Amino acid sequence: MPKDLPVRYSRIAVVTGASSGIGEATARKFVAEGYAVMGNARNADRLKALELELGPAFRGVTGDAADDTVLDDLFSSAIGQFGRSPDIVVANAGRGLGGSVKDADLSKFEEILKLNVVGTLALLQKAARKMLEGLSYPKQAADIVIIGSVVGRHVSPFSAVYGATKFAVHALAEGLRREVGPKGIRVSLVEPGIVISGFQEGAGYGEDLVRNFDDKFGPLLVGEDVANAIQYIVAQPPHVHISDIMVRPTRQDYP
Repeated sequence: MPKDLPVRYSRIAVVTGASSGIGEATARKFVAEGYAVMGNARNADRLKALELELGPAFRGVTGDAADDTVLDDLFSSAIGQFGRSPDIVVANAGRGLGGSVKDADLSKFEEILKLNVVGTLALLQKAARKMLEGLSYPKQAADIVIIGSVVGRHVSPFSAVYGATKFAVHALAEGLRREVGPKGIRVSLVEPGIVISGFQEGAGYGEDLVRNFDDKFGPLLVGEDVANAIQYIVAQPPHVHISDIMVRPTRQDYP
């Protein structure tokens, strides 16, 4: 550790998709808990604003979470900024796509497949390898938290194409849990229901659809609701592993 970097943070986290929604709320929650956070997003201005607001405990790395050079930068910057490698990684970056199997715009599918599945897999690989190098179980916890979706468990005909990417992510989460859990790394899947954030606009959901969600299921979740679940997971003693949490608005019966 560099001599000019005192140990001030109880844990070091990487959070992708940190500029809004669940990712931003998680970064805020972690900083409030005394953690340091390396946040990733493509919105450089938003990351800079969060650095100014949250102070030295938050640093941003701009770029696509599916880009291997960006992932390398996240881990190396954590060591440079905070003195040690991350012991929490939250794989949150992703994008939605409205539409059924019959009607979804497949011209956009390759992009979300790359970000939601290929990018998540790249982050999971890097996180697992880095954590195994410096693992101190059972003295200290090591957490990989993956943001899935209720539609990655229950098929919704109206978002089945997006849901297929989350089914894949769920499979990766379970495979990694079985691989590295016995070595002391906790792999946890968080499956949110409808969360009001920038996700809806990115998925192409119109105002009428969002209003219908609110009328039918509201009050809907916000990012902080899911961040609270993530914090609960990582705050457990190292020998306690919360493998899976589903978080829905109370009135959301399905999916």
